[in-house]
Amino acid sequence: MSNTTKRTCTKGHDYYKSSDCPTCPVCEEERKPKDGFLSLLPAPARRALESKNITSLNELSKFSEDDILNLHGIGPSSIPRLRKALEEKGLSFSKG
Repeated sequence: MSNTTKRTCTKGHDYYKSSDCPTCPVCEEERKPKDGFLSLLPAPARRALESKNITSLNELSKFSEDDILNLHGIGPSSIPRLRKALEEKGLSFSKG
C-alpha cells in the first residue's frame, strides 16, 4: 500500500489510511444504519447530517437543497437519494 499508514482505532481495529482522516472504516461500517434514509448515504454524508442533528426526514425537510449541499461531506450524488426519500414520505426540501 503506497502512501498509507497503518492505524489502530480506540476499539482495537487495524486499518490503513492515506489521509489524515481519523475515522476507522470498521467502526463506521458497524454503526451504519440498517434502514432509513441515512442508510442510503455514504459515511461522510451521513456524518455531515448527523453533525447537524438531521436524523429524521421531518428534520431534513426544514432545509433547502443548497443548505444540505453546503455541509462538508455532502456531495451532489446525495441530493437525489435524499429527495427521493423525502418524496416517499410526502415531504420535500424547504424552498429556502
